[in-house]
Amino acid sequence: MPKVGMKPIRQAQLIEATLVSVARLGLHGTTVNSISKIAGVSAGVISHYFGGKQELLEATVRFLLQSLQDELFARLNEVTKQDPLARLDAIIDANFCQFQIDDDSAKTWMAFWSQAMHEPELARLQRVNERRLHSNLKYSLRPLLDADQVDDAAESIAAMIDGLWLRGALSEKTLDGQHAADLCKRFLRALL
Repeated sequence: MPKVGMKPIRQAQLIEATLVSVARLGLHGTTVNSISKIAGVSAGVISHYFGGKQELLEATVRFLLQSLQDELFARLNEVTKQDPLARLDAIIDANFCQFQIDDDSAKTWMAFWSQAMHEPELARLQRVNERRLHSNLKYSLRPLLDADQVDDAAESIAAMIDGLWLRGALSEKTLDGQHAADLCKRFLRALL
């Protein structure tokens, strides 16, 4: 019988093991056995806490999304609402923070993006992430641009973030998050 209070601990342990497994083996090579072996638990523990591999993968993606949102809120709390440029910089910095560009996280994001084309629940999570970024960018761009320019500017900055992140994740070198954020901020200022 599982100990009381173990659920959040085991779930976090299994999500961490999933990040490692996807980074090492890819999404298709990741199995219940590979995750349980990395986590040091029996395969039945995954079924007990998540129901199966697919549910654990979805929980892992939600964990990445929540981590990104937490990072964004922390950075936005450091700037004033009256400074839209500082808010935009905070959005950019959150997307290139160390946790998001960490090798395990980056490879899981890549696998997630690829699989989202074939899995409705992952596609839904991707749309949530995309809309959240677009909405946050538009909110901060409105005081800086004419109304008819805001949507295109938000789309361009989001594409710049995704493009830099994708190129960095596929590079043989480790993604330099600070350099990528600096390039994105330069692009942002050129739009204003």
